[in-house]
Amino acid sequence: MTVNQNDRRTRRLSIVSHAALVLALAGALAACGGKDPAAQDPAADATATAAPAVTPETAVSAKVSALSADQLREAARKAYAENRLYAPAEDNAVEYYLALRDKAPADAAVSSALTDLLPMTVIATEQSVGREDFAEAQRLSALLEKADAQHPALARLKASITAKQQEVAKRTEQQALTAEEQVKKQAELEKQRLAQQEQQQKQAAAQLAASQAAERQAAATREAEQRAADQRAADQRAADQRAADQRAAEARQAASATPTAGADLRAVSTPAPRYPPEALRAGQSGEVQVEFTVGTDGSVTAARVVRSNPARIFDREAVNAVRKWRFQPVASPVTTRRTIGFNPGG
Repeated sequence: MTVNQNDRRTRRLSIVSHAALVLALAGALAACGGKDPAAQDPAADATATAAPAVTPETAVSAKVSALSADQLREAARKAYAENRLYAPAEDNAVEYYLALRDKAPADAAVSSALTDLLPMTVIATEQSVGREDFAEAQRLSALLEKADAQHPALARLKASITAKQQEVAKRTEQQALTAEEQVKKQAELEKQRLAQQEQQQKQAAAQLAASQAAERQAAATREAEQRAADQRAADQRAADQRAADQRAAEARQAASATPTAGADLRAVSTPAPRYPPEALRAGQSGEVQVEFTVGTDGSVTAARVVRSNPARIFDREAVNAVRKWRFQPVASPVTTRRTIGFNPGG
C-alpha cells in the first residue's frame, strides 16, 4: 500500500468519524431542549444518546395527560390566549386539546378548536423541515397524526421530513462539519425556531381572532336586522289594530247617538270624533254630552258642551266632530243633545 493510498484512507476514516460525532452531538442537543452546550455536564455529553422519535402515542406528554379535564380546558384556553398554539412542547393548545379529547371525545368545542389549529400545525411542520429542525418537525407531525390520522397533508409531511434528513446527512458527510460548527448551527436553528414560532403564532392568533370577530359582527348584524323587522311588523300590527278600533268606535258611535230632542232628525253622516293622542296613550276613557242645532239644510249650525267626564279632556274633539255631522233637511231648525263616548279599547 502506498503513502497516497494511506492518506486517502485516513481522510475517509476522519470524515466518517466527524459525521458520527456530529450526529451524536446533534441528538444530545435535541434531547437537552436546545440549551447552550457550554452549560451541559461534559460527562453527560459523552454518554448522551439521541432521544427516541415522537410518535402519535407519545405526542402528548404524560405530564399533560395527567391533568384533569377542567385543568386541560383552562390550560388550553390560556395557551390559546397567549399564542402558544403548538409550541413549546408540553405547554401548547394543541397538546392540551388532544389530551382533553381523549378524556371527553364528544366535546364539540374541542373538535372545533383542533380544526382551527391543524392548518397552522401543518405550516409549522413545513417550516421546521425547511430550517432542518427535524426533532420539532417530527413532534409537530406526530401531533397532527394523533389529531387526524387521515389528514391529507400527513403523508407528504412525513416524506418531506425523511427526504430532508437524508439530504442533510449526506451533506454533513460530504462537508465533514466539525462538531463545534454543528453545535453552533443547531443552537442558531433553535434560536430561529423559537423566534419564528413566536411570530407565526402571533400572526395565526391575530388572523383567527379577526375571522372570529367578523363572524360575530355578521351574526350581530343579522340579529339587529331581524329585531328591526320584528319591530316594524309589530308597529304595523298595532297601527292596523288602532285603525280597526277607530272604525268600530265610529260605527258604535253612530248607532248609539240617539237624540234627546227632535226625534224627526235623520242622520246622513256622523263621523266619530278624533281620539286625543294624550288620552289614547294614557288609556283614558270618558264621555261628553253636546247640545247642537241642526239648520233647515241639515247642517249643524251651533254646538256646545253641556257636561263632560272627565272635564275638558274630550270636549274639543267632541264639538269638532258634531259640527261635521249632517242630517236630512228639516222644516225648521232643531236643537238636540247627544252623548259621545270615548273608550281606548273600542
